[in-house]
Amino acid sequence: MATPLLNPQAAEVAAPATERAQPRTAPSAPVRALGWSARQPGLLISVVFLIMVATWVIAPSLFTSADPLKGDVGDRLLAPSAEHLFGTDALGRDLYARVVYGARDSIQAILIAVGVALVVGSLLGLAAGFFGRWVDDALMRIVDVVLAIPALLLSMAFITILGYGLVNVAVAVGLASIAGFARLMRADVLRLRTSLYVEAARASGCRWWTILFRHVLPNSAGTVISVAALEFGTAVLAVSALSFLGYGAPAPSPEWGRLVSEGRDFMATAWWLVTFSGVVIALLVLAANRVARALEKGGRQ
Repeated sequence: MATPLLNPQAAEVAAPATERAQPRTAPSAPVRALGWSARQPGLLISVVFLIMVATWVIAPSLFTSADPLKGDVGDRLLAPSAEHLFGTDALGRDLYARVVYGARDSIQAILIAVGVALVVGSLLGLAAGFFGRWVDDALMRIVDVVLAIPALLLSMAFITILGYGLVNVAVAVGLASIAGFARLMRADVLRLRTSLYVEAARASGCRWWTILFRHVLPNSAGTVISVAALEFGTAVLAVSALSFLGYGAPAPSPEWGRLVSEGRDFMATAWWLVTFSGVVIALLVLAANRVARALEKGGRQ
């Protein structure tokens, strides 16, 4: 049988329709990155700033060749210039070098504080939510006491017990921040404790610690980890405030809170001593909060 000839006009009409039905080529990675940057410039700036601070911690010598602990008395209290970007302090030390090298002490203390709050608070909430009854009552009363006391005041009380020093300040800040993590973890564990897979694990004869650490903890850890990112900004302010009050690293450490404390006596004549250190602290808090909100939003989606 002969094949019927197609109508030429119908073929011309069908050809564009077929072309339109073909899938479009996905944009390349650089194009997607540019589109994302245009939509969220604030988040991009925050990420770049956090990366820069992380580089300060890892390799500060890439950003400055000056020694943060040595100075020239003849160069004391010089205003910001091309030679000294942030000026110099009362001992002639380069303030920009001190800010860059001070990032290591400051960030380490902040990470210790967040880690202590995350681990201790999560364990308290995990035990309270899983065991319930008198364990829940006892642990939540401890959390209520922690919530009733202002965090900074409670941190100072812990420092009185632990002693001065940057590590002790970090631990004190972490212990004062356990309440939020404990309550959040408890709420998640109470929800997961009655889930089908936990009931199935109990019915199959699994021991309680197997259920707790294999089934409950992994499924409730994501929420508190996202909150830990938000807690980072709070820890920055708390550690810097306690260092400002003199509880942190001793001189001549260039920890950021101490830099602000050293410059407060010269605010009338050398504004840069307080301004640049304070601006770096403020930008770090804002950047951390912006990234944490983006992570939290992405986790909900």
